[in-house]
This record gives sequence, structure tokens and C-alpha cells, in this order.
Amino acid sequence: MAIKTVLSVLGVNQFHEDLKVAIDFCETLGAHLTAMVISMGATATGSYGLVSTVWIEERQRDIERLAEKAADIKSILAQSETSSEVVEIYTDFAWADEDIAERALYADLVLIGPQAASDEDLRRRVIDGALFQSATPMLISPRKTSIAYAPKTILLAWDSSNQASRAARQSIEFLKDAQSVHVTLVDPLASSSANGEEPGADVATFLARHGVKVDVDRVASGGRSVDEVLRQRALDIAADMIVMGAYNHPRLQQRLFGGVTRSMLEESRVPLFLAH
Repeated sequence: MAIKTVLSVLGVNQFHEDLKVAIDFCETLGAHLTAMVISMGATATGSYGLVSTVWIEERQRDIERLAEKAADIKSILAQSETSSEVVEIYTDFAWADEDIAERALYADLVLIGPQAASDEDLRRRVIDGALFQSATPMLISPRKTSIAYAPKTILLAWDSSNQASRAARQSIEFLKDAQSVHVTLVDPLASSSANGEEPGADVATFLARHGVKVDVDRVASGGRSVDEVLRQRALDIAADMIVMGAYNHPRLQQRLFGGVTRSMLEESRVPLFLAH
């Protein structure tokens, strides 16, 4: 998938580092940047249709501040050679995912820098909107590490799921340009209905036909969790990016009990390419 349009979601409170990452990323790829700066307010409260005057005043201040920050972003972008546009969104927290999803429909990739990723509320809204309501893949830096726009070594987490397959296909341009791609399976079972008689061989063949330089790593967990194994393996091979399918189980179950995706978002030191 060629990346021609990138949606960068920026928090209104802190965005300078994320904006720089987005500009560098798009300049390298020759992609158009849609910078979406978002401010999330509380839902109006009141009885009998009456809205608090304090809420109205706070909302107006937030909207004015959002306009100021959007102007700052436009000024920064004007100094670069990146094709770009700025979208400013003021929305209730409860509806932010829908606003993000609407813009994500017109992007090849949603880019989340470390500042937005560290904002748990914003990160959750982006994931709910971009991944689940638009099916647009996401590249996110869970911690304050730079996002590799030309990763040399990539770990592809593989479990023969639809999500993993979609992640592999949607990240194919990164995989083709990488010097090494490690298809990593944790405790794989040979099965004609899942991994095949030789786990990882089928997806490795598929990727090789695209010119991807592939190694298959079958890793024993040794009693560790899958996310822990993946994080350690990424460190062992000095991965610049992890590609994985997001939320292979019902979302409610993931929210109640966690899961591999949530743990990777919170603990990974390597940028994640996620697809659902």
C-alpha cells in the first residue's frame, strides 16, 4: 500500500514534537499531511434543558485556544515544503472517536507521535476511531522514541489471524524497504487450519514474492506472556518497528482484562504499526 496521505492527530495541549515527527515523516515519503488538532471538552450538564454558564464560558475559552494553536501549526507548516492542511476539531470526549474516524477515512495511515500517545484519553479515542470505525492502519510511538519512517529491521507478529494478515498487507511498503523482516510466532502449533504444517512458511513465501527479505522466528514463551516475548524479541533483533494485528478478541473483553495490544501500547519501546 503506497502512503500518499497521512493523518497526524495532535493534542491541543502539546504537539510540537509530534508535528515535527509528522513533517519529517511526510517529507521522506512525499506524502500529504493532514494535521488534525483536537480539543476534547466535557459533555454539557444541567437539568431541564439548562446548561451551566460556567460550561459555556469554558467551552468558548477552549474553542479560542484551539484556534490559536491551529494558527501556530499552520505557521510551522508554512515553513516546510510539505504538502499539508490543518483541521481543527472541538468535540465532546464521547464523540471524539467519530470525528477522528471521519478524517481517517481519507488517509492511508494515521500517525500518532509520542506526545499524543502519552495522552491516554486521546490515544484511546484515536484507536477507537481510526482502527475500529475506519479500518485505517495506525503507526504509533507508545513512548518518547522517534518513529522510524525508513525502518531497517521490522518484527512482524504473526498468529495467522485476519488482523495479522491485514497488518502485513497494509505495511507492505515498509516491509519491502526494510533490510530484514522477522516473522515472529510465539508457541506456534502446526495445523492445516491455522499455521500450516510449517508455521510461518506460508506468510514468508507470500512476503518474499513482494521482495521482502524474510526470516521466520518461532519463539517459545517459556511461560511468559505473548506481549512480553514480543517486546524482548524486538529488543534482541534491534527492531525499528513492530507490525501487528490489533485486538484479536472482542473489544469489551480487551478493555476489561487487557490483552496483548493494550500491553504493547503501554510497554513497548518500539513504534507499532497496527491494523484491525
